[in-house]
Amino acid sequence: MIELDAAWRASHPIKAAERGTDKDARGRLLVVGGSINVPGAIALTGEAALRVGAGKIQLATVRSAALPLGVRFPEARVLALPEDAAGEIAADPPEPLKQALGRVDVAVIGPGMTDNDAAARLVGQASKAQIDIPIILDAAAVACIHGMEAALVPLSGRLIMTPHPGEMAALLGCDEDEVRGDLARHATDAARRFGAVIVLKDAETVIASPDGTLVHYSGGGPGLGTGGSGDVLVGAIGGLAARGLQLAEAAAWGVWLHGEAGRTLAMRAGPIGFLARELLALLPGLLPR
Repeated sequence: MIELDAAWRASHPIKAAERGTDKDARGRLLVVGGSINVPGAIALTGEAALRVGAGKIQLATVRSAALPLGVRFPEARVLALPEDAAGEIAADPPEPLKQALGRVDVAVIGPGMTDNDAAARLVGQASKAQIDIPIILDAAAVACIHGMEAALVPLSGRLIMTPHPGEMAALLGCDEDEVRGDLARHATDAARRFGAVIVLKDAETVIASPDGTLVHYSGGGPGLGTGGSGDVLVGAIGGLAARGLQLAEAAAWGVWLHGEAGRTLAMRAGPIGFLARELLALLPGLLPR
């Protein structure tokens, strides 16, 4: 297993934005998710992507949350989607969602969604969309896809998943304690099965690629185990992928930036008690210059 240390980072540099580069050249990210119960999660995801240097963000969420989200996040374009009676994104989102997928470089699906069936519909539609961009699945969009291997074949080779052990257990149809007992084996299994980069996050994090490469990060501390932290992480990964990093490199760099932001806050404020949104302002300063 390869350590995500200074040597790894030196051998996998993030290319600095060239002078005069415009926002389109720095990458466009679409975040699809949110619900009436968790309307703000995708704001954390979108802001994290901008903080790591992505150029444009579009947020697609339930109609009742779209306007307040746009006011909260003036840097983003917001797409209002129909919602069902439970406050989740409704079945068969309209054509504008497919059009939005065609206008971006990377899409993240799942932050803030709480219903596996709704998430499964979105993942299935993204797989059928015949739009050749990387897709990043988070939260319910990972937990929902057990048994969907055949439906996800079109995404093989351009897919990242960011589960915690509970979501990984749901994905693989096994016990959560079993996953915790061998993170590397389960991450490698999922990476090969789905043709995906797997970011299996726990007290320590393992990043597994379909070719068997394993990268290990020792963790940013217990304070990162807080609501919204995973939404920040997947946004950092998505923003770096939108900037053009290879998917495994975007995943590893995102894990490191998120973890080091957690370490910094732990030293400033204490090991626990800081908020996920406080990670965001630290991300630009951690990027290599």
